[in-house]
Amino acid sequence: MVDGDIFIFMETDIGLIGLAVMGQNLVLNMADHGYNVAVFNRTSTKTDEFINGSAKGKTIVGFKDLKEFVGSLKRPRRMMLMVKAGEPVDEFIDLLLPHLEKGDIIIDGGNSHFPDSERRYKSLKEKGILFIGAGISGGEEGARHGPSIMPGGNSEAWPHVKEIFQSIAAKSDDGEPCCDWVGEGGAGHYVKMVHNGIEYGDMQLICEAYNLLQVSGQKDLAQIFSDWNKGPLDSYLIEITAQIFGKKDEDGTLLLDKILDVAGQKGTGKWTAIDALDRGLPLTLIGEAVFARCLSAIKEERIEASNHYKGPSHTFAADADQIAKALYASKIISYAQGFMLMRTASEEYKWNLHFGSIALMWRGGCIIRSKFLGKIKQAYEQNPKLSSLLVDPFFVGEVTNCLEPWRHVVSQGSLMGVPLPCFSTALSFFDGYRTANLPANLLQAQRDFFGAHTYERKDKPRGQFFHTNWTGKGGDISSSTYNA
Repeated sequence: MVDGDIFIFMETDIGLIGLAVMGQNLVLNMADHGYNVAVFNRTSTKTDEFINGSAKGKTIVGFKDLKEFVGSLKRPRRMMLMVKAGEPVDEFIDLLLPHLEKGDIIIDGGNSHFPDSERRYKSLKEKGILFIGAGISGGEEGARHGPSIMPGGNSEAWPHVKEIFQSIAAKSDDGEPCCDWVGEGGAGHYVKMVHNGIEYGDMQLICEAYNLLQVSGQKDLAQIFSDWNKGPLDSYLIEITAQIFGKKDEDGTLLLDKILDVAGQKGTGKWTAIDALDRGLPLTLIGEAVFARCLSAIKEERIEASNHYKGPSHTFAADADQIAKALYASKIISYAQGFMLMRTASEEYKWNLHFGSIALMWRGGCIIRSKFLGKIKQAYEQNPKLSSLLVDPFFVGEVTNCLEPWRHVVSQGSLMGVPLPCFSTALSFFDGYRTANLPANLLQAQRDFFGAHTYERKDKPRGQFFHTNWTGKGGDISSSTYNA
């Protein structure tokens, strides 16, 4: 227990372990909303600094002993872990368990991979401990003033944390909290994973738009993005991008021009792309966004290659409005793919995800928050069984309106030699999705030719498989039919 704190003997409503930036700001947010909060950090000096710094005078109690920390909590005890994903989460759960009793609640608020949350949910359930895996988005500012919170896990725990979570969460324009129960097991962290994958896509699309604006000779990028933020592209990421274009370095030049073009990543976008591959779903835009970061990382190879090749001499012929429409259409594709992935996972895990509620949770507080998400919420409210956003009447109209400039921008970029991995893959996916007959019939014929993998026929019912002895030298025995 931290000495000298005036709240040293109070019974606390919730405890939080891990006082890095997100943890500290969530605690301050909880205290601002009237909750008594216990805090613990493995490095006790950080606890001291926090209690004697930004937490001073607030209803926050610091502890140096984990048993005392747990003992201060009201029953059922609610403990939130804000530590590095992976082993540190398991280590703290193991440290807490000897001090807990049945019905106590452990909340993992970090960026954990959803299979880990599934495992922890099942393991703790056997011990009588209620587990919540809560995806939290919004960064430092969101944690302090209102994040988007995506809780999943043991539904018995939800009534005990609902009031706290919804009070500290961001609020949508109509006052609804950007937090609601997602589903059992790893559902919360799964939805957060897809959120982060979409975030990768949004950021890469904005980077490609920026690149196109540069090559087209546009000058006042801050003003262009500010204007975009007043229309369908209204979003947090567009807003901060406008601010980035206005930030000067100490010498008065644009700071952005001095930042190295090598992107980092912490894995959540990659998790989303891998999960889509495992499920056999064409999450092409997020996959390309991940690969674009990987390509940026091989800077030295790119510099060497640039010495061997010269770009085309074609002059770029597209304006900011056309680029905005290409960006908007591509964004629709990204979200359509993301919700397609969540729908498939929901069916497999029987999570019964409510996609309108998810869109609402992303409407405020989180990194991908945007006006556009309100339209997604409306689409799923009107048709909860909607197969894809791309067949919702509103989005059909929006994509159709953007098609001509979208195609023009992608073709002009190609003629200029400007890399547009996400713009172009979004358009390619759209054209594939709207095409009733793809050339996969030839692919199936090839597979059957060299491997007797069989094929279905247009003139026969689905589910009947056939094999042809293409050369007259092969046999009639075919391979077993399955999809990995």
